[in-house]
Formats: sequence, structure tokens, C-alpha cells
Amino acid sequence: MLKTLALDYRRLHLGIGIFGNLCFVVGSVLFFKRFAAWETFAVWLFVIGSAGMLVSSVGEAINASVQRRAGDGSAPRA
Repeated sequence: MLKTLALDYRRLHLGIGIFGNLCFVVGSVLFFKRFAAWETFAVWLFVIGSAGMLVSSVGEAINASVQRRAGDGSAPRA
């Protein structure tokens, strides 16, 4: 099942990764002194962002591993 998720939902992994990166950027801005009241929310954005980036990276790693084992030297599927 994990293999199927990694191979068939590559665009989803990419979207999750982009969302994770966006959470990091917004969280970073909320750490500015002017937004001190939002600090807890910023921390949660960092946690959500790192989880999204982890899911994206794991999916891409599984995809690369499966393609390598299959001997497929072509470019990854989009």
C-alpha cells in the first residue's frame, strides 16, 4: 500500500511538500517581534510544515527506490 501511495500520488507529495514549505515561511514571519502574540501559532506552523515536508520526502524516496529496483533509468513520473 505504501508503495502504491508513493508511486501513484506523486503530485500529492509535491503539493504536501509545497504546503510544508509555505507553513515554514509564514511561521518564520510570525516570529518577528511585531507578531509576538502569534508565537504559539508560528510554532504549530513549523510542526505542520516539517511533517508535510517529511511526508513529501518519504514519498519521493520510495518512488526513487522502486524505480531504481525496476531498472527504469527514465525521468521520474510527474
